[in-house]
Amino acid sequence: MEKHEKIHTIKTWLGTGSINIFGRPFAGKDTQGHMLKELFGGALLGGGDILRGGTIPDPIKSAMHTGKLIPSKDYVSIVLPYLMKDDFKNIPLILSSVGRWSGEETGVIEATNASDHPIKAVIYLDLDENGVRNRWQHVQGQSDRGIRHDDTKDILEVRLKEFRDKTLPVIDYYQNLGNLLLISADSTPEAISEAIIEGLYQKTLV
Repeated sequence: MEKHEKIHTIKTWLGTGSINIFGRPFAGKDTQGHMLKELFGGALLGGGDILRGGTIPDPIKSAMHTGKLIPSKDYVSIVLPYLMKDDFKNIPLILSSVGRWSGEETGVIEATNASDHPIKAVIYLDLDENGVRNRWQHVQGQSDRGIRHDDTKDILEVRLKEFRDKTLPVIDYYQNLGNLLLISADSTPEAISEAIIEGLYQKTLV
């Protein structure tokens, strides 16, 4: 089957559902999220982007600047109501690491179901910690990520530990549900995109 036919099949299968993308820092979540948004005519919704851009209490903002994840109750109260926005009606959602703390995944599933954006697939862009450090070193001095308080070396290590301790169990949860798509992120963005499209297409056949 041709690529454009596979994309059409995936889009039909996805409907107004959502795809949640996880990965360590620098795994390419933003790049692949934008790709999926354009392919399927959806909205890209990142929990971190909402938190950084919204009006949030100072204690939560301080926690974010250390690289730590904020408490689940605060996360749910700030991020999940966005799923119900009128702007997202009748289109799919591409979620960028929404629900990164173990225990939040059940709330995310309930919210996506209630807002008519059920999670159809969870993509895990797998880049190991050494790969993350290598990419961090490579982008130092570049400005394509903008000014971020969480891109210092020390905070990068905190973020890696947070992922290890709090997010990997979320990955395991989705794997046990049977909707996880494991994609190696140790490749070019183009090759990763191709692997994602093929993986999603295979899910439409199940």
